[in-house]
Parts: sequence; C-alpha cells; structure tokens
Amino acid sequence: MEERIHSLRVKDVQCDELWGYVGMKEKTKAKKGSDDATIGDAWTFVAIERYSKLVLAWHLGRRTERDTVAFTEKLAAATQGSFQVTTDGFAAYRDAVVLSLGAQGVDFAQLVKLYAANPESETRYSPAECIGCKKVPVFGSPDPKQISTSHVETHNLSMRMSMRRLTRLTNAFSKKWEKLYAMLALYFAHYNFCRVHQTLRVTPAIEAGISDHIWEIKELLVATA
Repeated sequence: MEERIHSLRVKDVQCDELWGYVGMKEKTKAKKGSDDATIGDAWTFVAIERYSKLVLAWHLGRRTERDTVAFTEKLAAATQGSFQVTTDGFAAYRDAVVLSLGAQGVDFAQLVKLYAANPESETRYSPAECIGCKKVPVFGSPDPKQISTSHVETHNLSMRMSMRRLTRLTNAFSKKWEKLYAMLALYFAHYNFCRVHQTLRVTPAIEAGISDHIWEIKELLVATA
C-alpha cells in the first residue's frame, strides 16, 4: 500500500479509530501491574476517501498524541494538495492534522458526538446512547454539508465483521502485537485491491485509479514477497 498509495489527489477524507486489544484489556493489565507495551488496548487509526472508499492510511498504536501524529503523517504521505478531512472528537487530532496536513491547505473539521449518561439498568457492554452531534470547524473552510464520519464508521463495522479478533466479546483476540499488525496489513491490502465494493461494483483501488483490474489473492501475496 505504501508503494502504490502516495501523493494521491483526493476530495474528502474521513478518519476514525477502532478499539481492540492484545493479550488482555487495559483494565486487566493495570490490575496485574504489567508495564508490557505489547499487550493491552490497541487502536487502529483509519483514513478512508469518501468517494472511492479507498483506505489511504492506517496505523496501529495507542490512543495518544504520538500515535495520532504518526497516523496523520502517513495520511500526508498518501495524499497531496487540498481536500476536506473530518475526524471524530478525539482532541489529539486538532494539533496532529494541522501539523501534518496544514501545509497542504486542508479544510479540517471534527464531528463531536454527544452521549447521554448510561442508566444504572444498562449492562457493562451496552454502548452509551448518542443523543446528537456537533460539527466543529477547526482549520481552513470546511463545507458543513460534508462534515461526516459515516463512511469510515461503516467501514469499521466491516472490519469487525471480517476479523473475529476485533469483535468485542471473543476468545479469538490477538495474543501478540505483531500478529494483529500483520492481520490488519493483510485486511487493508485485500480490501483495497481484491475485494469488490458492493456499492462501487469495483475495488476501491480501481475506483481511485491506482489499479486497472481486480487483484487475485495470489497476486497480492506475490506483491508482498
């Protein structure tokens, strides 16, 4: 992906983070007093182009400022020129996007979701109820009508459906950080170049103009050798 997805002209990019864990959840890790950086919560940052559905960049790390900057630097390498970018309300994006993409003249906004407090009757696995969203322009002149993270959030669901290790209640979670990273790399490459998107009826790579055919699994494996 790094060889083929770079300096692309894009129009609208959406970014989000997907939670997972390696070995054990962060709360369990804290209870055991472990300081092993290769276990615990693992966040996958994803940037998707709204129209081609191409995954432009991804990053596996913690939900920290350092990893957010590492992710936005990858997005900067994958793109060129001005475009609109929308993220969720994670505060680290405000500096990271401007630092990595400000020179390209991007129009940056955040979609901040507002949640209601969980009633006592709900279980520990029940998601908080979203009661609304707030569109917050951060940099440049983003079009309010285009401020959305719907497409990347739909893609997050596809990720969870495609990889059992990312489902919330599972015994198939990753046991090693390297294995999760390798699985994500394979998934994103397959998604971009091999998997026909149901809406587009071609692969995202074909729609984005970086491939002229649907890749077979064999071709994908040869390209990574």
